[in-house]
Amino acid sequence: MFEGSLSDAIGNMNSLRGLNLSGNQLSGSIPSSIGELQSLTSLWLDNNKFNGSIPSSLGNMKALQYVDLSENNLSGSIPMSLETLTDLDYFNVSFNKLTGQIPDGGHFGNFTSELFIGNKGLCGASRFNVEVCKGNNQKSSRRNLLLTYILPPVSLIILVAASMIYLFKFRGKNSALLPFSESNLGLKHERISYYEILRATDNLDIANLIGKGSTGSVYKGTFSNEMIYAIKVFDIDVQGAFKSFDTECQIMRSLRHRNLVKVITSCSNLDFKALVLEYMPNENLEKWFYSPNYSLNIGQRLGIMIDVASAIEYLHQGYSSQIVHCDLKPSNILLDDDMVARVGDFGIAKLLTHDQRMAQTKTLGTIGYMAPEYGSGGLVSTFVDVYSYGILLMETFIKKRPTDEIFLGELTMKRWVSESFPNSIMQIVDNELLNADKEYSVKSNIEECLASIMELAIECTADLPDERPNMKDVHVRLKNINIKVVN
Repeated sequence: MFEGSLSDAIGNMNSLRGLNLSGNQLSGSIPSSIGELQSLTSLWLDNNKFNGSIPSSLGNMKALQYVDLSENNLSGSIPMSLETLTDLDYFNVSFNKLTGQIPDGGHFGNFTSELFIGNKGLCGASRFNVEVCKGNNQKSSRRNLLLTYILPPVSLIILVAASMIYLFKFRGKNSALLPFSESNLGLKHERISYYEILRATDNLDIANLIGKGSTGSVYKGTFSNEMIYAIKVFDIDVQGAFKSFDTECQIMRSLRHRNLVKVITSCSNLDFKALVLEYMPNENLEKWFYSPNYSLNIGQRLGIMIDVASAIEYLHQGYSSQIVHCDLKPSNILLDDDMVARVGDFGIAKLLTHDQRMAQTKTLGTIGYMAPEYGSGGLVSTFVDVYSYGILLMETFIKKRPTDEIFLGELTMKRWVSESFPNSIMQIVDNELLNADKEYSVKSNIEECLASIMELAIECTADLPDERPNMKDVHVRLKNINIKVVN
């Protein structure tokens, strides 16, 4: 809740690498002296009351990578000098009072419209979803003429013709069924209508509710062909839920891996969005950890974590672009008939382009599982998933949540495991493993295997991203540990 203005003397902080003043009540203009911070890589001034223009001196800050000036009262234009910044990966000026042309050179060619929304006076390239700047497009008048006088009547004729064809073809066959399912997944998926979903779930009856998350609910649906699917219905009243739907459709449209939850199709209209997913009869890992009468031996736990590692390795290295899940936790690890693990819920996942190693987001994952750079600065890379996987690996074998009541103050699960390694590991692992897995104790040195697992988990949760292993190495090491367990 800091108030007041930003001092001109800030330009004297020559060694400053990052400046985060987000979410305060700061006002006044951003001093032009800020351009003297030649070592600054990250600048967060969002959610304040800054006014005036964006200093053109920002273009002098050659090390600048991340800038967030969103949700202020800034006016004027975006300085064209910013096009010269060769390391600029993120520039958010949404929800201000900016006018004029959005730069299109340099790294601005990679930026999306979300970074500029909420500024009614901006113009520029069509991909920014703003008006074309006057005088910058010789074809604009002809295009406006086409849009205003020619396309409307032609569109009307096409619409009427399509409607007549639809009524003739379908209405007579089944006037009760009005399908408004649309495949957002970009593939030839089975089409399931809104009304079919209602029938399959008894009007989304609570008796068919099998899970609830931050953006919606999951129901068990039994369809007329006796197929059973899981229906993920996004909550219209939750902010960002529909964006989460669009993200999942974009991410899942072409992913194919045995350890990822399969999307059957999508159903979407203006006020209803749902994903139809493969049904997982053994539910999720959260239930197997913390519900009564559920238990997993060391072999099952290790097998599940190998499955998860395989899925994340595919997302990071086996696909055309790198995908960061951003929310690995037990409730997002589902189990099929054969107890094979499937990773699901890609609602806040991030797709990194070929030239990106890192991105920034305001959408955060789950407390306890987030990497330090993700939780504090919203910085996302593949190593964010590695950290979450390390926490999940610890939880799998000690069967305590990272938010357990024993972890208070400076004592975290990561610290607890690190301080117990290697001599006291057997004192903190789940007692069920020691009592139920006598067969494994005979076949191998169970203590050595658990120590190896915890050593890997500790490496995955290193504070600095570059000190964490990649998921390919994690996958290989776990498979080698598994060989020792079963042989």
